[in-house]
Parts: sequence; structure tokens; C-alpha cells
Amino acid sequence: MNEGLHLGPDGAEICHHYEQLRLQAYPDPGSPRAKALRAGKPAAGLSGAPWTIGWGDTGPDVVEGLTITREEADRRFARRMALEFEPAVRMAVSVPLNQRQFDAMVSIFYNAGVGALSASTLVRVLNLGDFAGAAAQFPRWNKSGGEVMKGLQRRREAERLVFLGMGARAAIISAEAKYP
Repeated sequence: MNEGLHLGPDGAEICHHYEQLRLQAYPDPGSPRAKALRAGKPAAGLSGAPWTIGWGDTGPDVVEGLTITREEADRRFARRMALEFEPAVRMAVSVPLNQRQFDAMVSIFYNAGVGALSASTLVRVLNLGDFAGAAAQFPRWNKSGGEVMKGLQRRREAERLVFLGMGARAAIISAEAKYP
């Protein structure tokens, strides 16, 4: 099901807006290292995993000190979408999706993780055909390291709005206004 769908412009815009291009690897915002750095405390020896680069790529080869080009970031993003996240959504979701619904699902799978989302209430409710109930589940995925993150609140609201049919640009503007 949903075999003909691939990440479209709305999904790519959401991912690119919230991931933001970073050409040097950085620690996950919910990691002990990032938390210490935000608090102005020493971070040496603290984990930054998962390290992230490009458009939010956390692959196994992303390590502290890695630097890439914009072209490599774009290739990494496209490759992971096609090989990992689009197929994961197709496998997890058993009801037909429209393009924007698919885009929102790929975006949240990319950001929150395939394992966590595949067995989630969001996917279970969606597979029962309850699209409104599934949309209501997006805001629950707003934590990193057990902490509510403003950026995740914004992203989930934008994904939810795209899932409900709004274009990405309008959804981002609305989400940013809701969670200033």
C-alpha cells in the first residue's frame, strides 16, 4: 500500500526547515553533552549521541568532528529517505495515504525513529482508519531525552497540519506562531 508515494515537496520542506543544514556534526539536543553545553557546564566526556549532520542525518558514520559538503548532505538525505524512511512508512501504514499524509508520516519517522513510530499509537490509530485520531497523536512526540523541546513542539504541529492537508509553508508559519 502507498507504493507509488515518495517524499514530496511538503515533506522535504518540513524536514529541511526543522533539521536545518549543518555541515559539521553536532550532538543531539537531548544528549547529556548538549544539555551541559546549554547550561554552560563542562561537556568533556559526556555523550553527544546520536551525532547529527547535514539535514538531520544520524547514520552510524556520523561522529564527532565529521564535516561534509552541501551536496553530500543532499545525497545523504535523499538516500536515507528512499532506502529507509519511505519504505518504513509503507511497511507500517496499512491504509491509503494522500501525498501530504505520507509526507507528514515520513517526516515524523525520520525525526523520531522508525522503531518508535512503527509500534506507536499514532500508527495503530491511523491503521484503524481514524485519521483525525492519528493527527491528534503528533503532538505527543515532542520530547528529546525526556524533555519537552520547543523545536519539536513546532515541528509536530507543522507535521500535524500537513497531515491534515495544509501546505508546508503555511503549516510552518502556523506552528511557529502557536509555539513562539
